Amino acid sequence: MRALGIEGAWVLEPKVFTDGRGSFHEWFRGAEFREATGFDLSLAQANCSVSRRGVVRGVHFSDVPPGQAKYVTCVRGAVLDVVIDLRVGSPAFGQWEAVRLDDDTRHAVFLAEGLGHAFMALTDDATVVYLCSTGYAPEREHGVDPLDPDLGIAWPEGIPPVLSPKDAEAPSLAEARRTGLLPSYEACRAYDEEQRGR
Repeated sequence: MRALGIEGAWVLEPKVFTDGRGSFHEWFRGAEFREATGFDLSLAQANCSVSRRGVVRGVHFSDVPPGQAKYVTCVRGAVLDVVIDLRVGSPAFGQWEAVRLDDDTRHAVFLAEGLGHAFMALTDDATVVYLCSTGYAPEREHGVDPLDPDLGIAWPEGIPPVLSPKDAEAPSLAEARRTGLLPSYEACRAYDEEQRGR
């Protein structure tokens, strides 16, 4: 696993073994994951979403504590996966990093609690699976407008974005910050230290 430029985010770039039958790769190994990230991923929920080309899901995040860490991969087609630092007080607040996830390279992304997550389907029937550290709790789930020009995510040109009504009505980053919706960097660090026993 390789650390991304945003603290709390990593990308897995596995070796994929191919032959005439197809391919095989390991997309999660607990010991190696812990060694690379310092996290033990406790699995509370597993999700699968299928999206047509252009669908944007996110930017989603949860209250911290407990937050929701995610381990994400694309098992069919391709997506542009984006991690956004929404932690108020973080040195990287408002910054984002994008990783292409597809059924060829088999990369996966891990993001810790407090980070925002979004993706755009680059192909029809793009199928994303993700493991979550906590279950879905509507009262703790929030969003930020993925098309907010101040956030400035560079979505691929030539693919019109398709958003759910909920994501389309999400507040801007500035509005979410002003209303106290975003997690604090200090709360995320404290929760991380408590959970990881550091």
